[in-house]
Amino acid sequence: MGLGRFFRSGGKVAWGMMGAVLAIFAASTALLANTADVRYKRDITRMVFNDNVELLEDVKRKVGASSDTLRDLLSSSPEAPEDRPYVVVSIADRRLWYKQGDETLFTTQVATGSGKVLEGSGGGKRWKFETPRGRLVVQSRETDPVWVPPDWHYEEVARKKGLGLLRMKRGDQIASADGSTILVEGSEIVRRFPDGRTVVAESGEGRELVVNGNIVIPPFGTSQRKYEGVLGTHRLNLGDGYALHGTDKPQSIGQAVSHGCVRLRNEDIETLYRMVRVGTPVFIY
Repeated sequence: MGLGRFFRSGGKVAWGMMGAVLAIFAASTALLANTADVRYKRDITRMVFNDNVELLEDVKRKVGASSDTLRDLLSSSPEAPEDRPYVVVSIADRRLWYKQGDETLFTTQVATGSGKVLEGSGGGKRWKFETPRGRLVVQSRETDPVWVPPDWHYEEVARKKGLGLLRMKRGDQIASADGSTILVEGSEIVRRFPDGRTVVAESGEGRELVVNGNIVIPPFGTSQRKYEGVLGTHRLNLGDGYALHGTDKPQSIGQAVSHGCVRLRNEDIETLYRMVRVGTPVFIY
């Protein structure tokens, strides 16, 4: 073979090899982009079992996984150095760890979001009850927290009981079949009878106000829109309505039954409450 022919043949091979390399590189880039979320979830799992919280931050920087549910909150939250305690929640295992470095300071079972979807009446709103994943932060702490039920609570109760829904506003007067009138006085919904008697309407979990076959959705700020005891003895707020809190249904622990919050037994949230401070990172995966 002549020298010129050899170089011409070698040049074709070289260009062919370069094209193959470029094709492989492009395919690899696409594969990395498509699998970034999978790798991120995998490495969060490694973080839990290897006690390495710094791995999470490193992975987030590498794959660009910075669009968690509460992006603004997460971007403004402090970093989690190795000597700083942090909380980890596994949705799949329904378990919580409170850790510092290589040491587990506390761990317990929890209840997490059911993943169910509720369609609002009349084709309105739609709610999916799932626990958010990502890095959150304890924003505030409460003892004896009061639950203010969102609209979906009344939608859910009405659906279960086969009743209608009636949203009440301040200034409304609802005529009841028993001859009384339902109205708001100050911070209370009251029932006023024809003889002038006024009785404060009772309301609570499982005791929602029913008028003429409808569940009444009380105005915000009224006592009837505040439920005591439902959230247990303590609550650690994570923002956007999510929290770590106790429960009046201890039998639900270990199951996927909540509306998005992470539930603990009252004795467990009391223990965690004594340990966790505002600003503590909470990693949910």
